Amino acid sequence: MNKPYLASEDTLSEIRIQSHSDNVLGVFIFKHSTRCSISSMALRRFLEAMENIQTPYYILLVIENRILSNVVAEMFSVIHQSPQVLWIKNGECIKNTSHSEITSRWLLECIKR
Repeated sequence: MNKPYLASEDTLSEIRIQSHSDNVLGVFIFKHSTRCSISSMALRRFLEAMENIQTPYYILLVIENRILSNVVAEMFSVIHQSPQVLWIKNGECIKNTSHSEITSRWLLECIKR
């Protein structure tokens, strides 16, 4: 399965536009550290949950794209964490969570808002 990676500010702008669409409930951004076993576990849980959730998502590799990770934190007014999931709706971060709080239940609660 090809994972949609967030690797440029252009893609970030597209995500903000996409999150305004009536055709999507919102967009998830998963901030992942490739050097962290907790992040790897959270990513596996996230990807398993996303198989049943029909909404767009993007994965941001924070070590490889540290500057973009900082842009995301600033743009959406969140404190940087990794792993972290941001729920983007109408161009804004509506909710975010990190570490063990990244669960299919949390993801489903986002899309039901």
